[in-house]
Amino acid sequence: MIRCACGRRLRVELAGATALALVAAAALAGPAWPQSGEPIKIGYSMSLTGGLAPNGKSALLAHHIWEENTNGKGGMLGRPVKLVYYDDKSSPTEVPPIYTKLLDFDKVDLVVGAYGTVLLSAAMPIVMQRGKTFIGLLGLAVNSEFNYPNYFAMIPSGSEAKTAFTRGFFDVALAQNPRPQTVAIVAADQEFSRNAADGARETISQNGLKLVYDRTYPPATVDFAPIVRAVAAANPDLVVVCSYPTDSVGMVRAVNELGFKPKAIGGAMVGLQSTAVKAQLGPLLNGFINYDLWLPVPKMQFPGVADLISRYQARAAAEGVDPLGYYMAPWAYAQLQVLQQAVEATKSLDDVKLGDYIRAHAFTTVVGNVEFGAKGEWAHSRVLQVKYRNITGHDVAQFKEMSTQIVVAPAEYASGEVIYPYERAK
Repeated sequence: MIRCACGRRLRVELAGATALALVAAAALAGPAWPQSGEPIKIGYSMSLTGGLAPNGKSALLAHHIWEENTNGKGGMLGRPVKLVYYDDKSSPTEVPPIYTKLLDFDKVDLVVGAYGTVLLSAAMPIVMQRGKTFIGLLGLAVNSEFNYPNYFAMIPSGSEAKTAFTRGFFDVALAQNPRPQTVAIVAADQEFSRNAADGARETISQNGLKLVYDRTYPPATVDFAPIVRAVAAANPDLVVVCSYPTDSVGMVRAVNELGFKPKAIGGAMVGLQSTAVKAQLGPLLNGFINYDLWLPVPKMQFPGVADLISRYQARAAAEGVDPLGYYMAPWAYAQLQVLQQAVEATKSLDDVKLGDYIRAHAFTTVVGNVEFGAKGEWAHSRVLQVKYRNITGHDVAQFKEMSTQIVVAPAEYASGEVIYPYERAK
C-alpha cells in the first residue's frame, strides 16, 4: 500500500526479483519475477497542495511509474518496494514533522528529498541528525551551508550551483553584437531566487557588466507593474528575473502590458516550464529566454526517457497532472533510479554504504549519465536556456513539439538559433 497525507491508500500489485534488475535499471518495462520478504519502504514529503502542487503531483506520478516498473522486475534485493509519502502542503514548516513521522512511526528504510530548495532545506536537519542518505529533487545549492556528505542533488546545476541557472542566459547574450553592457536583476525574496540572483551577480562581475538595478520583492507581491516600470526606468540591456511560479506569470504579463523591450529578459523564472503556464500565457512568452532542465530535443533522447514520457502522458489526464511531464517526470524518475542502483550495487540499505557508493560512482538514468561532485551537486552543469518563439494562441499541443521552444544553451544541446534581441521574437 502507498500511504498518502490525504488518507487515501492505493494498493499496488507487487511482483518479484532478478539479478538483471541493476543492468535494466533504466528500462521501463520487463517481466515479473517472484519476490519475498517485507517491502523496502522509501519515505518522503511531496507538495500535493499549495503553490508547488502542480510540479509535486507530476513528480509523484513519475515515482509511481518507477515503483511499478521496479516491482514488475523484482523489486530491490528481492523485496518489493513501497513508497510512503505525505503532503507537505508546499510549506517548509510541514516538512520536519513529516520526516520525523516517516522515520519513527512508519519505520521507512530509506528517505529521499521533497521537491524544491526551501522544502529540502527544511528536511536537512532531521536527515543529518539521523545520518540518512538523501537525494533531493530540484533544489538549488541546498547543501552550500549544511555541507552534509550524504546529500545528493538531482538537479543539473553542477558544482557552481548558484551561477548555473543564469550562466547560459549570459552566454547567449554576450555572444551578440553589439555586446550588451548593462543588467538589471529582480528577484523574489526567497531562497531559490536569492541563490540564483547571487549567481547572476557573480557572472556580471566576471564579465565586466554594469548592474543598474538590483532589487528583491516580497513573496506575497501580486502587482508587478510597478516593479517592471522601475526596471524599465533603469534602461538595462539585459533583465534577469529570479521568480517563483505565480510571480513569473505576473512578471510576463506586466512586461507585455507595459511594452517593455530589453534586449533579453528571463533567466531563472520558475513556473514557465509548466505546460499549463505555457498554455495560459501563450504568445506573451515569445521572446523570453529562460532555464529548463530537459526537453525532448534530439540531443537529449537518453535511453529510457521516451518510454517514460509516453507512459506518463498516457496517464496524465486521469491523474490530473501536467499533460506533457517534460519538467518534472524525468528528474523524479532518475532520483529513484540513482537510489535503486546504489542499493543493488551495495546489496545494502545501510546509509553509510549507500552514500559512499553514490559519491564514487556514475549512474545511468533517463536524464543521462549522472556523477556527483562537491557538496553532492552534479559533477558537471547542464542547465538549459530555452528561447520561446512562434507561440500562437493557447493550445497545449504546440508545446509538445519543439518549434516553439528552442534550446539555445549549452551549445552541445542546442536545437536551434537564438532570436535576438527580445523584440524580434514578439
